[in-house]
Amino acid sequence: MRSLDEVLKAGIRDIPDYPQAGVVFKDITPLLADHDGFADVVQALAEPGKDEDGNVVVDKVVGIEARGFILAAPVALALGAGFVPVRKKGKLPAATYEESYALEYGEATIEVHQDAFAPGDRVLVIDDVLATGGTVEACLRLVRRCGAEVVGTAVLLELSFLPGRERLAGEQLSALVTV
Repeated sequence: MRSLDEVLKAGIRDIPDYPQAGVVFKDITPLLADHDGFADVVQALAEPGKDEDGNVVVDKVVGIEARGFILAAPVALALGAGFVPVRKKGKLPAATYEESYALEYGEATIEVHQDAFAPGDRVLVIDDVLATGGTVEACLRLVRRCGAEVVGTAVLLELSFLPGRERLAGEQLSALVTV
């Protein structure tokens, strides 16, 4: 049986100069194709949704578009919780709340349905990569704007050379691997 570190090391490959020169893209598709490895990652990402006795403490799991969906939906199933997608602007059909945030070059906006959460819902936010923290920070604002409580945020991969963790200071944040 492989350790989680071995699974992550084998399943995340570096793609140099993608999508542009100087960037090393972290490709998780080999991990997703490995049933046992993917199952291990789902279980590890679900842990922040449990208390110290292993009891589930969340009602909903949020996935941030797009790779966050791939990870969050099975985490929600593993926890017996509902899944809520947070999408790029213009992708959701019903009334939404939106939050904008700065990118390196420009701005982006994410949305969630206004009725995605019941007041007081306890929420675990899942995403693939924590970089600058702007997307996660905007997502946390959306969840709270809906009247829900953020229990924590879990990411597959944290880029420690970018200020994401500092930007989310005071939040419960866990990363399976930090580079």
